[in-house]
Amino acid sequence: MNDRHVALISAFYDALGHADFAAMERCYHPEVSFGDPVFQEVEGRDRVMRMWRLQLGVHNGLISDYCDVTADGFSGTAHWTARYTFSSTGREVVNEIDAMFRFEDDLIVRHHDEFDFKRWSKMALGRPHGLLFGWTPMWRKTIRDRAAQQLDALESS
Repeated sequence: MNDRHVALISAFYDALGHADFAAMERCYHPEVSFGDPVFQEVEGRDRVMRMWRLQLGVHNGLISDYCDVTADGFSGTAHWTARYTFSSTGREVVNEIDAMFRFEDDLIVRHHDEFDFKRWSKMALGRPHGLLFGWTPMWRKTIRDRAAQQLDALESS
């Protein structure tokens, strides 16, 4: 167990829970990469932080809880729950997420979140889209393309 890395993961989630972007950014290595079922791969601290700003803007009133933080000198894990209202539909979402981390220079250099896309889709999008299409590769691509377009639009503004 590496107490410094456990504290780093905890600091990140405490900052996320307060939408403290500066504190979140301090946890990330300049060359951080982030991945999840929606954004897939986002490279570099500036772009990853734009992604978090976008997510917190789309997810109205995000409340996050985390638990089961573990870490060694190289990697770590945590489980977190994101509760929010999905702004495009007004639907309530409770997303259970498993996070994996890699560290470099005592900062997070890789952050990957994994969750059940079909379950998320049903909660966020409702019927018929989430229920009927949430599991299809085409629907996943549509959601991913929209997220990438929103992120790109933030970069150009």
